[in-house]
Amino acid sequence: MNGTTVPNPVELLQTLVRFDTTNPPGNEAACISYLNDLFKKAGFTTTVLGKTAERTNLITRLPGRGEAPPVIWQAHVDVVTTAEQTWQHPPFAAEIVDGVLWGRGTLDDKGAAAMMTVALLRAKAQGIVPPGDIIFTALADEEAGAEYGAKFLVEEHPEQFAGARFAIGEGGGVSITIGGKKFYVIMLAEKQICWMRLTVRGRAGHGSVPLRGQAMAKLARALRILDRKRLPVHVTPVAHAMIAGMGDALPFPQNVVLRQLLNPALTDRVLDMLGDKGEQLSASLHNTVSPTIVRGGEKINVIPGEITLGLDGRLLPGFTPDDMLRELRALLGDDVDLVVERYEPGPEPADMERYTVLADIVRKADPEGIPVPYLVSGVTDARHFARLGIQSYGFIPMQIPDELIKTIHAADERVPVATLEWGTQVLLETLQRFRG
Repeated sequence: MNGTTVPNPVELLQTLVRFDTTNPPGNEAACISYLNDLFKKAGFTTTVLGKTAERTNLITRLPGRGEAPPVIWQAHVDVVTTAEQTWQHPPFAAEIVDGVLWGRGTLDDKGAAAMMTVALLRAKAQGIVPPGDIIFTALADEEAGAEYGAKFLVEEHPEQFAGARFAIGEGGGVSITIGGKKFYVIMLAEKQICWMRLTVRGRAGHGSVPLRGQAMAKLARALRILDRKRLPVHVTPVAHAMIAGMGDALPFPQNVVLRQLLNPALTDRVLDMLGDKGEQLSASLHNTVSPTIVRGGEKINVIPGEITLGLDGRLLPGFTPDDMLRELRALLGDDVDLVVERYEPGPEPADMERYTVLADIVRKADPEGIPVPYLVSGVTDARHFARLGIQSYGFIPMQIPDELIKTIHAADERVPVATLEWGTQVLLETLQRFRG
């Protein structure tokens, strides 16, 4: 490796976390420059592209044997805010406490960037040549729409990904425990962005004379309904495969209970019985809406006549914004106006043929683990690569306690140190076996 030493994934992740790439504004360039220098010193040819000088993306390539098309590996280096969150350890200090590395981005998604980088550097140093080229891209701006990241590259520099048909990125590969069994979820599909604006109206007036049943009351009613009720159940093929796979692995009576999720007449009742696990599975079985932004009122002594509510809507694969509006109107009634402000169609589900390869890699790496297909409740940069006809698999292998999943985008995000080396080795195996 041109005389340089390959960093270990723990040290590399610590360095990446210490770059504050909170998006907005992102400012990913310094972090990208650091990764670029690592690859160049190791003898890789690199390309850095950005819509602006402050928001750049790295693309490099590990040459293969030419027996298969190239495969994209992608990870993003921007992170979400830590504002209004109370952390036990500083979010950008990357401290290791009791075998756990704390910091924003450790799970989403700098941990992936670190493991992928080290796997590629090790392959180069050890003379491992994959069947086809591995195109690695470290991306900006995933957390805010990818205007400076994957979307920019796909629209302005598609030649960088010529010939690729498959990609590996975030959204799956982590372990979860259900019924005492360890499952590894491998993402084959993701939901679609369907952001909306809800508006309620009523009489305005002086704050000294309460007005009942007006805009504020209508908003309260809508929020109460959204908090207490779900939209209709939809069992998509990937969700069916996930739940059926878990059911097959569980003993009686857990297997019987879990399979009842596949019966729409019983789904919600079973989800309620499952508690925290039900919350995780629920988003894979419904179109969802989360209220996130409220705007209304200008003065403390004026009752507002109009209030708007921002809704983070997520659609299951195969559904449209019209489906979302129809389901919401049936739930909320005529007291609200609903407008779709942003819709981004999701990628088609990835095929099962290559899923079986990833599943076999997981079984070999952890004989106690059970791989299952996964429909992720969020969105990833996969939707942008899909515009080039590229299918994506969420496969960032990590063995983590279930409670850490809840720290993604929240306070105290952290990752066990031991899993970074394990995941890097799994990716090194993936590099050799996953063909484009």
